[in-house]
Amino acid sequence: MAVSKHRASTRKLLLTIMAEKQYYSTGTKWEPIVGYSRAIRLGSQVFVTGTTATDDRGEIVGVGDAYAQTVQVIRNIERALAALGAGLKDVVRTRMFVTDIARWEEYGRAHGEFFREIRPCATMVEVRRLIDDRMLIEIEVDAVVE
Repeated sequence: MAVSKHRASTRKLLLTIMAEKQYYSTGTKWEPIVGYSRAIRLGSQVFVTGTTATDDRGEIVGVGDAYAQTVQVIRNIERALAALGAGLKDVVRTRMFVTDIARWEEYGRAHGEFFREIRPCATMVEVRRLIDDRMLIEIEVDAVVE
């Protein structure tokens, strides 16, 4: 009977820990309008929503430059991960949404500079456009903190 009670209390504790969500917001104009968070941590998992190449003022970085935008996006993702106790080393999946797949090498070169040793699962798909026509790439990531 003591073992059953211990298992039940351990399971309840685990469910409580796993159910606690931590939210991260960057304060961009789109977050409250659309109703989303930049990132959420749930237990050991961190989910970073589609992130674009904006600076701290919300201005687009690297207009027309696919490589520069990708670098800025990943730096923004890195900040969101850090705010929730994770890092790029914890990333297990990236999803890249690009407006011109013919520029895949520019996006890929920047992605590789950050993730070459980490080697997460990665997807790159072309989309018709993003929320601002000057944006060339949007990336979302999933991470698992060990």
